[in-house]
Amino acid sequence: MVKKTQWLVTGVLTSFIAGTLSGCSDDRPPKPNDTSCRDWDWDDDQGVWQCDDTRSTHYGHFFYGGSYYRSKSSLLKSSPYKSYKSSSSFKGGFGSGSKGGFGG
Repeated sequence: MVKKTQWLVTGVLTSFIAGTLSGCSDDRPPKPNDTSCRDWDWDDDQGVWQCDDTRSTHYGHFFYGGSYYRSKSSLLKSSPYKSYKSSSSFKGGFGSGSKGGFGG
């Protein structure tokens, strides 16, 4: 019974890791093409891009559907974002809360 349980746990973990690593950035929407922010980080929890350009007036803002949101609260209250978050095209909510991305 122990071997069967170990096999099952190993299989689940392997599937989880493979699924997490395979194409994790391929499923994301493209980075916004906006010259007012030149550095974007992916926010795993919200499933949107966030401006990480300290010289931008949009620094720290979330970006979804062509609009900037000054805070997570304003993003979460947005009707378009609520629709996105409840849809099958939502690309977030699975991470540990860390931001992904390597700048640029």
